[in-house]
Amino acid sequence: MIMTRGQKIFNICNIFFLGIVGLSMVLPLIHIIAQSLSDAVAINAGKVSFWPIGFTLSSYKLILQDPSIWAGFRNSVMITVFGTLINLMMTAMLAYPLSRPEYLYRKAVLILVLFTLVFSAPLIPNYLLVKQLGLLDTLWALMLPMAISAFNLFIMRSFFMNLPNELIDSAKIDGCGEFRTFWKIVLPLSKPAMATMGIIYAVAHWNRYADAVFYISDRRWIPLQVRLREIVFTDQYGQSDVTSELLQLVSPEGIKMAVIVVATIPIMMVYPFLQKHFIQGMLVGSIKS
Repeated sequence: MIMTRGQKIFNICNIFFLGIVGLSMVLPLIHIIAQSLSDAVAINAGKVSFWPIGFTLSSYKLILQDPSIWAGFRNSVMITVFGTLINLMMTAMLAYPLSRPEYLYRKAVLILVLFTLVFSAPLIPNYLLVKQLGLLDTLWALMLPMAISAFNLFIMRSFFMNLPNELIDSAKIDGCGEFRTFWKIVLPLSKPAMATMGIIYAVAHWNRYADAVFYISDRRWIPLQVRLREIVFTDQYGQSDVTSELLQLVSPEGIKMAVIVVATIPIMMVYPFLQKHFIQGMLVGSIKS
């Protein structure tokens, strides 16, 4: 296909614009990494831009010797893994019957779900509910109350509605019950949607901060993001079990940047493994047969 001059100009402008947008997203992360790997003298002098000066791993050694960082990391991993599994199963198990026309009262349930999407409960009723359920100072307080997202539920329901009815009818003719049809037929065909929802839920769980501040007072169960906030805004890294010699080699800004990198890299490493399904899942509900 031969492109016209106007199309070539448009493609060049489009590539240039997207390149600028991409750089605006990547350069701050590169700057953070460069500062986390630079020595205190270069950071305090403001010489670090996008390349480490006076390369050192002292900031990472300091934060990795802090037991609270490891405890927060463990809690965040548990919240992200188990919370995402709960989200996916609960969302799929509610979205599937709402996508089937033979189920009664599905429109009434959809209206109730839509109501929660438009009008969310205030903080105090949520806190009282979590307290009455006995979830305060537990990791369950950061997973169970947010088990289903109304927005993601509608996306999942749209995907299930696009599945061929003949496939589900054939499974029932072969003797499959509703649960077996859902588990053996529907879920394996829903990998793109599940991957998309999984990334959305996992990022939300990994970055969960406000709920942890409201529901958790026991420092054994605070997630990594709460610990990160303490380090970035209150310089509480000095309370960790580190040597005074190591503290003298690092800059407060370098420690903050290192903590940000440690808190960001794990969730970024998940995306490449789900990229294929994520791209397919972005088209969920956009094509009607």
